[in-house]
Amino acid sequence: MQQRSERHRRRLVGQALSERLGQQFVIENRPGAGTNIATEVAVKAPSDGYTLLLVSPANAINATLYDKLNFNFIRDIAPVASLVRVPLVMVVNPSLPARTIPEFVAYAKANPGRISMASAGVGGGPHVSGELFKMMAGVDMLHVPYRGDAPALTDLLGGKLASLLRWVAPTLEHIRTGKLRPLGVTTANRSETLPDIPTVGDFVRGYEASILFGVGAPKNTPVQIVEKLNKEINAALTDPKVKARLTDIAGMLLGGSPADFGKLIADETEKWAKVIKFAGIKPE
Repeated sequence: MQQRSERHRRRLVGQALSERLGQQFVIENRPGAGTNIATEVAVKAPSDGYTLLLVSPANAINATLYDKLNFNFIRDIAPVASLVRVPLVMVVNPSLPARTIPEFVAYAKANPGRISMASAGVGGGPHVSGELFKMMAGVDMLHVPYRGDAPALTDLLGGKLASLLRWVAPTLEHIRTGKLRPLGVTTANRSETLPDIPTVGDFVRGYEASILFGVGAPKNTPVQIVEKLNKEINAALTDPKVKARLTDIAGMLLGGSPADFGKLIADETEKWAKVIKFAGIKPE
């Protein structure tokens, strides 16, 4: 689901820029090595504004997760514009005797190492978000990595798992039918899609974990090109069609200057570095 969502954003941004600039944008998917292959292609591309990168949480995470990269993301990618911040929602199987975050924390502390926390893979956004929760709430839970989101969800619904941090949009049906119990969303503010669900940070002070997307360009891309792209991306984010399609995924539209996005990238990189070191996460 996460990979499909990223492809959706690439197509959406490319289409919006094509319409605004009158230039054809070709979407090139370069999977592998946790997005490092695609990032390296962008890093090595000419700094002429014709190659852009969809920046994802993996870029901030991989800066610490991988010991030897052929690039330094903060140094080698020029921030252009932030796009959207997407919350995760902490859901549990209804059989778990916890209806709130405080009850969940108490239950986990009473059963150290016995409460499972699933993710779609080691080092992904949901995994490090869960490790951040463990670190800040002071709980010991068992991380169970899956190769993909769907099998983790299947086992959670079947009662083989206790908890999961997952994208809001594909979880809504299970929440509404009572097959999953939502405890909290991971953004600093409540989600408009789940307005009655509190944030995790309401109970674990300072907690915030979300899926941040934006656009970057190779370093040394001329300032006038970066500013032009930034202007058009910000304008696209005000387009009702683009806004509707991005808010369908329960995301909060961002926008802002290249400097704003650069700060977001730096802050996310620093945050996930602390989590990865604390949890001792290693790439698969």
